[in-house]
Amino acid sequence: MAKKKKVPFHIAHNMKEYSYEDGGLTITFWADSDEDAKLYREKLMEFTDVVKARHSYRGFLPKPVDESTLKEVFELASWAPSNCNVQPWHVHVLSGEACDRMRGKMKAAALEGGEGNPDFPWKGKFSGDYKQRQICSALGLWEYQGVTRQDREKRAWSWMRNFEFFDAPHVAFIFITDEFPELVRLAGDVGMFTQTLMLALENQGIGSCPQTSISCFPDMVREELGVADNFKLLLGLSFGYIDDADGANNFRSERDPIEKTTTFHSA
Repeated sequence: MAKKKKVPFHIAHNMKEYSYEDGGLTITFWADSDEDAKLYREKLMEFTDVVKARHSYRGFLPKPVDESTLKEVFELASWAPSNCNVQPWHVHVLSGEACDRMRGKMKAAALEGGEGNPDFPWKGKFSGDYKQRQICSALGLWEYQGVTRQDREKRAWSWMRNFEFFDAPHVAFIFITDEFPELVRLAGDVGMFTQTLMLALENQGIGSCPQTSISCFPDMVREELGVADNFKLLLGLSFGYIDDADGANNFRSERDPIEKTTTFHSA
């Protein structure tokens, strides 16, 4: 008996094709009616707006995010995908006095300890396109911070802002445990969780900044939080309501065209 050919859902249900332009991209989708298409387009545009609005903010107001909103955002982020649904992330969220105390210790450690002893060491030596993107990002940020490349004192100030959490009223430290031998693979899961978290924050009008810099002193963080040694600190995330008066928040890093990062295959 011949196997019945599967008909695509949108064709089987007589759905119409719609498309619209957004930022130079053509978005194509299918809907039952013009009214449904309008509603779906609005939802698509809302998502696009959130994705494009999110960027690394580096100046925050002292106003805290209320507890119910915090729990709502982190619950939503927990729906991020992970390999075999293991959900390997362990998150500690600091607010109020806990955040301020960690800020003080982090800054002191950075002033005294240089590069620290991160659980996942890196040398930061990029080359080619990666190096060029790094340089453009640094120079672009400095411009909005009023820092010149020759001003070592101001450059040091710009770097130390990381350890002050950019004055954010909240900071999250994200760990994975060393019980997994495939830590690099699980780091991808944590990345998906962190991106989902940042989008959920952005959707609530809350800015964020992912920071590997504040993972440089994991022993101090573990001691302060009472975390066991087998929890390895991958990154931190400063977040809160953004300070529009801080010029650093006007900086937006550019993205290369997808032709440089993505290859499509069809045959």
